[in-house]
Amino acid sequence: MNQYGIKKRGNEKVIRGTDKTVSVEGLKKPAWLKVKCMDTAEVIKLKVHLRNNKLHTVCEEAFCPNIGECFSNGTATFMILGDICTRRCSFCDVAHGRPLMTDPDEPRRLAESVIAMNLKYVVVTSVDRDDLEDGGSKHFIRCIKAIREKNSDIRIEILIPDFKKCLSIALDILSTQLPDVLNHNIETVPRLYRNVRPGSDYKHSLKLLESFKMKHPLVPTKSGIMLGLGETKDEVIEVIHDLNDVGCDLITIGQYLSPSKHHIAVDRYVTPEEFKELADIALSIGIKDVASGPLVRSSYHADQQSKQVLTTQ
Repeated sequence: MNQYGIKKRGNEKVIRGTDKTVSVEGLKKPAWLKVKCMDTAEVIKLKVHLRNNKLHTVCEEAFCPNIGECFSNGTATFMILGDICTRRCSFCDVAHGRPLMTDPDEPRRLAESVIAMNLKYVVVTSVDRDDLEDGGSKHFIRCIKAIREKNSDIRIEILIPDFKKCLSIALDILSTQLPDVLNHNIETVPRLYRNVRPGSDYKHSLKLLESFKMKHPLVPTKSGIMLGLGETKDEVIEVIHDLNDVGCDLITIGQYLSPSKHHIAVDRYVTPEEFKELADIALSIGIKDVASGPLVRSSYHADQQSKQVLTTQ
């Protein structure tokens, strides 16, 4: 029986989440994917601050390629509800296992860190917590309240899981303390869900975005998709249309990078030209703003992207 708090990574995590163990050694990264190491004094200082306050960032847990840039600029995407996920998504390097109990003091520490970092825009995400009756939605609310009690002018974007077992309950809870932007990543095309997002459902994720938008039409919604997992361009365009149909305002499109040889292999490296083409298509059908490029992630330059929709409210 799995013990609480034990992290599973690499092959130990994904062996039941993929059709087979894979290797990524044969595909060489193109020049446009090279990232400069930025382990500067500012980065080290921020990491120390986060550890001292027992806080996690998806930047570190998921080995984001932009961590140097974002940390150097004093920004981070905070990951609440612990650092152990109940899902086994085979594209992600966040650890899997049986999470520990929710930390009731985390919202306070998060809010104090946001103020100490002098942030004006905050992204708060979480691991999947299928073990909780509300999926962790109450904890999101506590974090939003704690931050706004410190500074009501701070913009808050929440990047939420799919709340698969409790969507109606979670949406009612989130309605009691609305974020400035609600983000939920669709991640990939429907055909690849079984292998990429085991335990998740494409139509359910669309329903989440649509249901929230129907309840709160003035709150911008956002979603992201990764390329290079085996999808076709036509499939990606269909996903963009689906997101537009459920009222999604903002989209991010980025290159999938395999965290290890045990995760799903990179099928191809998409060119900057194709990323631009997809962005142009999304804008042409009504998406208000698109961040599309090889190193784009769902929270990358989130403050800049949100200006397109927040300034018009």
